[in-house]
Amino acid sequence: MLGLIAGNGNFPLIFTKQAKKKGEKVVAIALFDETDKSIENTADKTYWINVGQLSRLIEILKKENITKCVMAGQVKHTKLFSVKPDLKAITLLAKLKSKTADSILSAVCDELKKDGIEFLSSATYLSDFIAKKGVLTKIKPDKSQKEDIEFGYGIAKEIARVDIGQTVCVKDKSIVAVEAMEGTDECIKRAGKITDNFVVVKVARPKQDMRFDIPVIGLKTIETLKESKISVLAVETGKTLILEIDEVIKKADEYKICIIGI
Repeated sequence: MLGLIAGNGNFPLIFTKQAKKKGEKVVAIALFDETDKSIENTADKTYWINVGQLSRLIEILKKENITKCVMAGQVKHTKLFSVKPDLKAITLLAKLKSKTADSILSAVCDELKKDGIEFLSSATYLSDFIAKKGVLTKIKPDKSQKEDIEFGYGIAKEIARVDIGQTVCVKDKSIVAVEAMEGTDECIKRAGKITDNFVVVKVARPKQDMRFDIPVIGLKTIETLKESKISVLAVETGKTLILEIDEVIKKADEYKICIIGI
């Protein structure tokens, strides 16, 4: 039995389907106001909890005799300002020097490890969805766009290192927008209000913990790129998940958007 802490988007649904293809039985712990309700039709069993109910989470995992667990899907970082943590979560948060998503999730993993629950990489069973090096679409970047990718990559890596975000939007070697708590799609939309035909660079943290918050793009991302009239999406090879990869590439080709693994 495999535990799944399911955030928002298609990621938890795709992960569950892939895990079940490998013969796993999946118990999903879904989050109110975050997880897609169709997880109930995909997972073998589903429990619903509020963000911050750490004691309830542990109780469920123990009840189901789960010793291995995966996190899939983002939880809106803005939830940090509205969540009502239980006593166990309050105690955990009080010990943290910073309350970034990375530090909170890492602390949760460490806390559950005390109860014999190990967190696996979020990319478990998803090797076919990992971005490979090189141009993935029919459209290729021109010389100027390649220079913007190179320029943006170093900056994206630096903001990822200090846990600000993992995405930058670049045009003519100028930073148009930097991702923060709002997430990648909103960062892209913000840049789209300023200019068009820019380059988006999305990376992993220099020491990315593959158990959580790994870079993910999907069909929703491609629609956001189209809406904001983006030319190129560059993602870090080997550490970025492209969900529904065949459909994503097909849509990118249709919209004349270049996707490149760097």
